[in-house]
Amino acid sequence: MFSIGKFNTLQIVKQTPQGLYLDSDRGEILLPNKYIPAGAQIGDEVSVFIYTDSEDRLIATNLTPYALLDEFACLEVKHTTKFGAFLDWGLEKDLFVPIKEQHKMMYEGEKHVVRVCLDVRTDRLIGISKIGAFLEKDTSSLEIGQEVSLLAYEFTTLGLMCIVDSCYVGMLYKNELYKALNIGDKVKGYIKHIREEDGKLDLSLRQEGFDGIKDESESIIALLKQNDGYMPYGDHSDPEDIKKQFQMSKKTFKKLVGNLYRQGKILILEQGISLKTSK
Repeated sequence: MFSIGKFNTLQIVKQTPQGLYLDSDRGEILLPNKYIPAGAQIGDEVSVFIYTDSEDRLIATNLTPYALLDEFACLEVKHTTKFGAFLDWGLEKDLFVPIKEQHKMMYEGEKHVVRVCLDVRTDRLIGISKIGAFLEKDTSSLEIGQEVSLLAYEFTTLGLMCIVDSCYVGMLYKNELYKALNIGDKVKGYIKHIREEDGKLDLSLRQEGFDGIKDESESIIALLKQNDGYMPYGDHSDPEDIKKQFQMSKKTFKKLVGNLYRQGKILILEQGISLKTSK
């Protein structure tokens, strides 16, 4: 049985001027000429993505959308109507997000994280930006310090909400945002805290402890090399200036600088830091 919104392996059973027809348990499905793999013949099996065209007919393509059924993706709004928004998801037909399924109003040019879902009444694939219903609330299987994948999906007054491992929701608080992130960015993160009262996750972009930041010593060395071996940052510097330049907190910066100094790699000067040159 084939699945709408996913890749299926189907057999070619007929060739017409419009393209090849593929056999399925719901009748023959057209694979238009422009999507036919080179050398494909009747009797061959091909891997194709199945969705519905503008006339709600099942159609096959060898293109890969930005997200399959039941996956999350950050998509750009191409245009809107009074009924909803149409998002670019890498196929000829845009992904429709009905008004009632929008977390907030969508406008042309914006990017929104949506879940690709199947409207079982119409067999249409739609996007839904009210994603809370698709995220697990039971986080008991997770552990503090665990490495996870993050998909940034909404800024709030507290920080940045993220989808965690495509299953859970978590928060990167403002003081954890040491580098600029945008809606739709995918980054590696770590679970910093699991709240006992509701199981919600507090996240970090770094592991706890020195092991989580030691590799960033090399970024300081690299920046020094790019700036002729000297940069005017140290104990006197504003924390926001350090955060902007080095994408880390002042506390982390001072810890790394101290370690590099002890390793004999840099000098700490009155108004900055410099690479230690070999004599």
